Amino acid sequence: MFGYDAARLHAALNDLPPVLLPISVFFDLLGAFLKRESLKAAGFWTLVLGVAGSGVAIFSGLVAEDATPHGVEAHGIMETHETLAYIAVGLFAILAIWRLVRKGVWNEKEQPIALTAGVIGIGLVVVTAMFGGKLVFDHGVGIPTPALQSALQDRATAATAERALEGGAPAAAQPVPGDTTTPAARPDTAKRDDDER
Repeated sequence: MFGYDAARLHAALNDLPPVLLPISVFFDLLGAFLKRESLKAAGFWTLVLGVAGSGVAIFSGLVAEDATPHGVEAHGIMETHETLAYIAVGLFAILAIWRLVRKGVWNEKEQPIALTAGVIGIGLVVVTAMFGGKLVFDHGVGIPTPALQSALQDRATAATAERALEGGAPAAAQPVPGDTTTPAARPDTAKRDDDER
């Protein structure tokens, strides 16, 4: 859709929770400290938008999970990421419903509890995002296999060129994961074989 596959769509939408939810807590904390109703109102509406955006992000993540190839270890991390997302959004959804019932305003006894819950929710959002980052940066989830193989080949070529520029002897060609080319068919190996004859 619009040039996005499921993984890219989730990557675009998953920015909503870590932006909107912490900002809602920030507005609430500032409103409580400065005793400004306008800041509390901003916190309320940002919270409502953040919960709605989080729901969309979770839905896109569930679609991406089924559409994106991944290994066993990555799947375990994905399940943790998903569980934390449910808990974080559930906490913020309770705060939003509570606030709707209170017509957007907490009383003085409720406010410290709600703000503490919001700060805990921010921590959950950060940890959830950390697990999402591990999926992409540590396990390559969402990166198509041909693109990953091409990137590995490009890195190997760049590393060899860098060593040559530093004046070191050219290192023996290292096999690249997924490279099915036989050693004799590789240009660097074929040249070495000719030199040895």
